Amino acid sequence: MEGIYQQNECFLTVYTREPQPGIYPDGLARAVHFAVSRDGKTFEALHHNYGILFAQADVSAENTLNTKSLKNPWVFPLAHDGWGIAAVRVTEKGEADPDSRGQILLWSTKDFMEFSFLGLLPLGRAGQVERVRIRYEREAGQYAVVWTDEKGCWQAHGTDLGGWLLTSPRPAVWEDEPVPAGLPDGAIAGNTVSISANLCDRVRTYWGRLFHVDTVLPREVDAASPADVQAVNAAAIYSDGSAALQSVDWDLSPVDFSTPGVYAIEGEIRSNPYHFPLTQGTGDPVIVPWEGKYYYLSTSDTTGDVGLYLREADTREGLFAPDVKLHLILPYDEERGYIQTFWAPEFHIVGGEPYIFFALSGKVWGPQCHVMHLKPGGHMTDPDAWEEPRRVVRQDGAPLTEKGITLDMTVIEAGGRVYAAWSYRFGMGTPLDTGSMLYIAPLSEQEPWKLAGEPALLSRPLLSWENLETTVNNEGPYAFVTEDRVFLAYSAGAANSYTYAVGLLTADPNDDLADPSNWKKGLTPVLTYYSVDGEYGPGHNSFFRDELGNLWVAYHGETDLESRLRCAGIRRVHFDLQNRPRFDLSAERDVNPALRRVSLRVRVG
Repeated sequence: MEGIYQQNECFLTVYTREPQPGIYPDGLARAVHFAVSRDGKTFEALHHNYGILFAQADVSAENTLNTKSLKNPWVFPLAHDGWGIAAVRVTEKGEADPDSRGQILLWSTKDFMEFSFLGLLPLGRAGQVERVRIRYEREAGQYAVVWTDEKGCWQAHGTDLGGWLLTSPRPAVWEDEPVPAGLPDGAIAGNTVSISANLCDRVRTYWGRLFHVDTVLPREVDAASPADVQAVNAAAIYSDGSAALQSVDWDLSPVDFSTPGVYAIEGEIRSNPYHFPLTQGTGDPVIVPWEGKYYYLSTSDTTGDVGLYLREADTREGLFAPDVKLHLILPYDEERGYIQTFWAPEFHIVGGEPYIFFALSGKVWGPQCHVMHLKPGGHMTDPDAWEEPRRVVRQDGAPLTEKGITLDMTVIEAGGRVYAAWSYRFGMGTPLDTGSMLYIAPLSEQEPWKLAGEPALLSRPLLSWENLETTVNNEGPYAFVTEDRVFLAYSAGAANSYTYAVGLLTADPNDDLADPSNWKKGLTPVLTYYSVDGEYGPGHNSFFRDELGNLWVAYHGETDLESRLRCAGIRRVHFDLQNRPRFDLSAERDVNPALRRVSLRVRVG
């Protein structure tokens, strides 16, 4: 590639990876990965060498999923603006897929940041496609498509990327692409194209980690009291140019507020005090500010997921003190049928009233969504302050399901309306296992144990990062709302293993969120075990805001690849220059220890 290198030109390559069981399995390795290079020699992996585009499963006639992977990706310029990415769909383990015979996977992108999936597109009379290569011939105004199958190598031409209006295929000769040196570890090369240096820099920033690189403060402030100084926050600047307000602990000892003058003071930016792991043996964490206190709710693995427990403290940090008390608010009770799977408690205000939504089973295993109301004047930690749990029902009073399980119910309030979202699964452990799926419906504000409309399928685990290693999973939905977007995070992969990851659905808050067509599902997970060093299987998250309005995410994960002990973690969610929430800022990248010390001049009088 040295011979074609030009100033302001960079390179982008696509590849898959060699699967590593127990480390980087088939469903992740057999995905489209991207890397960029400034010199064509050394390539830097995007997204931390984790896949970006994944094959989708097929839904069978029995409503089960046939999981898929992909191989031999190919990137090419489109006829007009943007790029196409093609790949051959295979089974999860990389074998020839009869369901994909004569077809290839296609995506398009303007910038290698946002992608559109165009579907499985036919190649005419192709057989079992092994490799594919696509180029646009500008002089002829058409695409040249070359592929190999069990009968040989073939070529056809087409004018329409979306429909492949192909000419009849004719024999061709496959020409292997040169494989550049310096590819990421374990890469199985696809091909390489040239891109502009500007685009290269943008995609590196978009898919890379952000760092705190500078701090902005006023040089001087007027102050009549300590409160005036304590209200001064720092603006932390990050490597993409975005910023966030950070609290500062100021040393006011040099200031005499009774004597006019200018005083020089110093302070420290208040960094993230929550270091993973915060707890051991708790999953599905939720942090709640309520009536001057903070509360921590979670699934309690240490009790075998039996009983609902709360922690109470005056500060968020106090929730994780070694001596913090666990308050049992809903105990095991055979007489009332509260036997097992006390799962994923969430605190929500619905219709102005406080409720906890959670899953529960009786003697026969089968968690179902329940909700219980805090009595007027009742205290959160008092078990007698909670009304009897009710099982969540449909609008007509029938159970959410007569067959299967329901769990992980959350509440979304947006556009003046209230919705419930939850996970449903049928046939677990049988050949008819559907995998867990996300459903959504309007929720009654007066009776939040009752839906106010019909449930609709919102998402199911079609993408290979969602259904790998026999885990077929969409669960743990939890939303936050900004001025112009609803973000619904959910989790997929193995719930207590390293492959657990967080995906994101987005919508306009003014749309009808009970209509699945108003949601857009992201193709790439936003939080994985590649996101923050030393944290494995991060997922089943919730959100809360601090005193500055900053958004924080609470989640569970494990401390190593082999561990199955769920532990809680907390991080600030950062909004980058594209106003995209970033869930992967470790404490050291959120507040750079070398930039914590700040100074200020205080003018008194």
